[in-house]
Amino acid sequence: MHDPDATAEGGAQATPSPNLPSSPATREPAYASSVPAGSTVPPARTTVPPAGTTVPPSPRRTRRRRWPYVVAALVLGVALAALIASRISVNWYALTPGNATPVSQFIEVPPSDNHPLTGKILLTDVFVTQLNALNYFLYQHVDWLYNQFEPNSAVIPSSELLGTTPNESQFLDQGYLQMTQAQSYATAAALSHLGYSITSTNAGALVYGIAPNSPAATVLKVAQVITAVNGTPTPTECALVNSLHGVAPGTIVSLTVEESSINDVGAFVGGPTVQKSVRLAPPPKGLVDVGCGPPVKPTAFLGIDPVTKQNWQFPVKVTVHTQNIGGPSAGLAMSLGIIDKLSSGRLTGHHVVAATGTMDPAGDVGDVGGVAQKTVAVEQAGATVFFVPPRELKAARSKATPRLHVYPVNNLDQVLRILKQLGGSVPANPAPAQAAS
Repeated sequence: MHDPDATAEGGAQATPSPNLPSSPATREPAYASSVPAGSTVPPARTTVPPAGTTVPPSPRRTRRRRWPYVVAALVLGVALAALIASRISVNWYALTPGNATPVSQFIEVPPSDNHPLTGKILLTDVFVTQLNALNYFLYQHVDWLYNQFEPNSAVIPSSELLGTTPNESQFLDQGYLQMTQAQSYATAAALSHLGYSITSTNAGALVYGIAPNSPAATVLKVAQVITAVNGTPTPTECALVNSLHGVAPGTIVSLTVEESSINDVGAFVGGPTVQKSVRLAPPPKGLVDVGCGPPVKPTAFLGIDPVTKQNWQFPVKVTVHTQNIGGPSAGLAMSLGIIDKLSSGRLTGHHVVAATGTMDPAGDVGDVGGVAQKTVAVEQAGATVFFVPPRELKAARSKATPRLHVYPVNNLDQVLRILKQLGGSVPANPAPAQAAS
């Protein structure tokens, strides 16, 4: 029998068990092959602790898990990048459903002409918000997640929203000027359809836009009105354009300016009339004046986009207050609201009616934007009838549910006919002439 502890000198060779590791006492040192034959291998040196000394156990080597730190660093990096991206604005804007509110609250008429209302006519708008880099990234690359938060939004580039307007501040002021004009046009159309006589006079060239780095940029502001150039009256935009034809670059001209402005709630307010001097510049290459007869290349450059300001004479005192609402798209709703108040008050036939579309003094309806978002807003407000310009019918029906009936309309007469078919009381006879009160 084999003795596993025997040595070569004992006449027997130890045979390691195939299932057990070799004992340190029988394991051959790594340097054994380099020892000459017949040499004695010195025993291994060991250090024996003094008697009574406790030897501490050898510390176990543990492998640290690094992945929690890697994940934490990654999460922190993503959060920091998202925070930075949320503070960087990009040249893209989101259109989202705005408000849909009864237009009657914005309209004042003389108490003797005011009628109690039996239905609602809703004015609607959209919210326009500039995107930050984080929102834009989600929209472009994780659109399903973006749509979870804004399912009824539309994202458009600044070039589509602002057009040729150089900045957002001027764009907002232009929107308020459009609303001011829309109020006058809506009143004119409504009173004309009620049989009143309406007149207006041209009051000057309204500064609608100003080109950056132009002579006007340091002298004029949006909403001011130029009434004369070098003492020559300019009652219209074309009168202003024509007054500058033939003037050499570098010439200093004197402008008579009404310092009107847009106040902090978006309303147009008049101001004092002053004289302003401005040195004209050479016209930009390729600039051509159009809209005032045959196209003409100007000889000098002021740098404004003028429109004719009109003063209206209404036989009934109608006032429309729309604070902080810009753009012309409420024209149709305002016309309907004025007619409803000045007639029987039963124009809607007890329906909740919404409308969007521009309105000119003749009663024609024009195109507007954001109709998909407006459709969501008016339906959430309880509307069952929605009037839109024909070009916007597809956009409206893409968001409307079966309970909202969408009607494409071209003019105010068509709207009144539809309301009559729906049970509304539409004035059939012209109203008597009445002095403003």
